[in-house]
Amino acid sequence: MEDFDIAVIGAGSGGLVVASACAQIGAKVLLIERARMGGECLNTGCVPSKTLIRSAKVLSLIRRADEFGLGSVDVRFDYSRVVDRIHRVIERISIHDSPERFESMGCKVVFGTARFLSPYEITVGKRRIKARRFVIATGSSPLIPDLPGSKEVDFLTNENIFEMRTLPGSMVVLGAGPIGVELGQAFTRFGTRVTMLQRSGAILSREDRDVRREMERILREEGMEIITGTTLVGFERKDGKKVVRFRREDREYTVTADEILCALGRVPNVGDLDLEKAGIEYTDRGIVVDQSLRTTQRHIYACGDVVGPYRFTHMASYQAGIIVRNAIFHLSSKVDYSTVPWVIFTDPEVARVGVTEDEARSRYGGVEVYTFRLSDNDRANTDEETRGFVKIICTKRGRIVGAHIVGSNAGEYVHEIILAMKNGLSVGSIINTIHVYPTLAEAVKQACSQRLKGALTPFKKSLIKILFGLQG
Repeated sequence: MEDFDIAVIGAGSGGLVVASACAQIGAKVLLIERARMGGECLNTGCVPSKTLIRSAKVLSLIRRADEFGLGSVDVRFDYSRVVDRIHRVIERISIHDSPERFESMGCKVVFGTARFLSPYEITVGKRRIKARRFVIATGSSPLIPDLPGSKEVDFLTNENIFEMRTLPGSMVVLGAGPIGVELGQAFTRFGTRVTMLQRSGAILSREDRDVRREMERILREEGMEIITGTTLVGFERKDGKKVVRFRREDREYTVTADEILCALGRVPNVGDLDLEKAGIEYTDRGIVVDQSLRTTQRHIYACGDVVGPYRFTHMASYQAGIIVRNAIFHLSSKVDYSTVPWVIFTDPEVARVGVTEDEARSRYGGVEVYTFRLSDNDRANTDEETRGFVKIICTKRGRIVGAHIVGSNAGEYVHEIILAMKNGLSVGSIINTIHVYPTLAEAVKQACSQRLKGALTPFKKSLIKILFGLQG
């Protein structure tokens, strides 16, 4: 039997952070991966999707050449070359996640499916392994609807769409969350006729209401058909096409397309682990952990998509850091989800941290909301990227509790707000910080500066004139 200080199950973002940190500290580490190093993010998630989105963005810019004074351009492209680029980018980045790199750090890397035999033992194929600590970081998989005809239509998901080498003429996107809107917009820009079906009454249902409205308007203007308030009924094949049946307002409809992209959410990967044998509690939402990311077995930890509640790569890495401090250094570090940021990589991007306006009013009562349109930002105008806004939500005393940005490269300049919130700084701290001109980041300061304008009441202006002898 092989014996380790720590066994990490899953070589995605969370598992890799734990394994590398523990190995470099001097622990004897086993890293187990069922499929490919790098996990969903590298192979079928963040990296390929953002590469695809970038190609679609460039195509969009070329078609907008006249807006930049360059005249109209007729552009043609071979979609298979876009797919080739996706795989080149994955290959370049995969060097950082390779088995050889982690072996060089001191990790033992094993490929196969890990199954618990007891709280302290697992098997991987014919190997029998014992460890003092375990970390489960097995990720998640696309949720596939269990409806009539589901097995007949061969859904596209993030796990196979980047292998598709022929651009479909038409596509139905099931779900209007981040994955659905990101890929739906990209394929619309490539020329695919996209119809998006959403169960709730709005796309991006977790986002602030102003964000939802802005993005729905933008996506419709680009040519995407969006149908909200739908309930899926079933699927079928007809004349070489794929058919989706759905209900809306007590009537049944159908939509036909070449492909169906399923983006209805994700489910945690727990089925093959035999968690019951280790006494680890889990639900359909994932493995149950406490604030220190311990499972119901105190020496077994879990992080990333298999835990939630936020299924982002940066969240998996953050949780992994908590686990390293607790599992190796025996600290009592706890997760802090008060300033969790995320970005939806549409064009323009959607960046968010903290609560929505509705959540803030419910939680804090009276709040102040400051909004600045990017059409009034000079850099946005020079770049012809004037769609969107910066929205800051704060308490009456100016403490920031939420921020929402719709704008080009919003994910790059939301971090100033994240830092302010994390350190309890007010909007005043941003107002008093020098921002480079002209930049899109200046829009954050411009939004916060709305507080000064609102505070200058007619009475205060009159008082200032009297006190300082002003003539205006």
